[in-house]
Amino acid sequence: MTTPKNNNGFNTSRLNRITDHLNHHYIDRQKIAGCQVLVARHGQIAYQKNFGFMDIERAKVMQDDSIFRIYSMSKPITSIALMQLYERGLFQLNDPIHRIVPSWKNPRVFIEGAGASMQTRAAQQPITFKHVLTHMAGLSYGDTRHPVDQLYRDHQVVRTNGEDLSSFVEKLSKMPLHFNPGERWRYSYATDVCGHLVEVLSGQRLDDYLQEHIFSPLDMVDTAFSVSADSRTRFAANYARQSDRSLKLIDDPLSSDYLSPPSFLSGGGGLTGTTSDYFKFCEMLRHEGSLNGHQIIGSRTLRLMRQNHLPAGADLSQKASGGFSETAYEGVGFGLGFAMTLDEVATAGLGTGDYYWGGAASTIFWVDPTEDLSVIFMTQLMPSNTFNFRGQLKNIIYSALED
Repeated sequence: MTTPKNNNGFNTSRLNRITDHLNHHYIDRQKIAGCQVLVARHGQIAYQKNFGFMDIERAKVMQDDSIFRIYSMSKPITSIALMQLYERGLFQLNDPIHRIVPSWKNPRVFIEGAGASMQTRAAQQPITFKHVLTHMAGLSYGDTRHPVDQLYRDHQVVRTNGEDLSSFVEKLSKMPLHFNPGERWRYSYATDVCGHLVEVLSGQRLDDYLQEHIFSPLDMVDTAFSVSADSRTRFAANYARQSDRSLKLIDDPLSSDYLSPPSFLSGGGGLTGTTSDYFKFCEMLRHEGSLNGHQIIGSRTLRLMRQNHLPAGADLSQKASGGFSETAYEGVGFGLGFAMTLDEVATAGLGTGDYYWGGAASTIFWVDPTEDLSVIFMTQLMPSNTFNFRGQLKNIIYSALED
């Protein structure tokens, strides 16, 4: 009997296990409203399918051009934007960011105590561009019971409308650090700081810069910080999983804040977009920074970005602090805007050398240079650690490769 293959080196019947897996475990059981999956190898789409609903309340099925909140999948885009300015010679990775934003000079580091009695000390070194690109600046998301995070809340260091990048970053610069810059890794507002650095260095608003230098060249026509009036019928609903395992609508596409342009342009989590658009971004990455005649980022710069920048080649299990982030820690490194698989044995999964990130509504992507592979998974379920979609899809996709 002939084994079914396509020209991308996949066993087609094995790759189609994705369909049965998602339908049986998630769609039929109403664990998620719907999703999209795209798998491409050598630039050719090997698998692409829509599942379920984009809006349960209105019985709208998932569409090819559905628009999703990609949340932290904004981070790799913003990191590429900042590194474009690196390529213009506007900064070095080890430059302190206070050269560009003076309020970040002389940061303080938490010792002990809380509130007015909190004790701090001078940081051992300034915060650099590399620190904010790698989440090693000592910042956080202000979302734990730690006394520093309580200060974030007390001083309203939150990404809200009415705030802009400049005012937010100014507030953030006054907060004590969780640790000395470069000492540890903590998921944080660091990429929003990167977005502000893009604005200061380029002289453009972040949305205008991204449009001119990334979205337009890549023809990412649906990626933006808000959903336009003529695209609202394509905007998916966002859901949360409740304690009884049912789905609760938490952001209605007909009344969402995303329907109006925000004052706060969050490079760390503010973008919306389609699977098609993000595939173009992934293809640019797979092509070493270039797509359709547009060199978005230099090939050598991209290789630098996807290397592990944690000290002494450590993985996140050795350097990470704080709570949740969009990755497991064992066998995983972190570069300039991406996580990467360092060790299949340590991660207990396939795909050494891939680089990736995810978003708060359970969206994920990865690019694997060794296998010449790009994968995108889009859904709208919060929180993103509810199900391990990336791990499950990796098992199915890599086991379907036969060349």
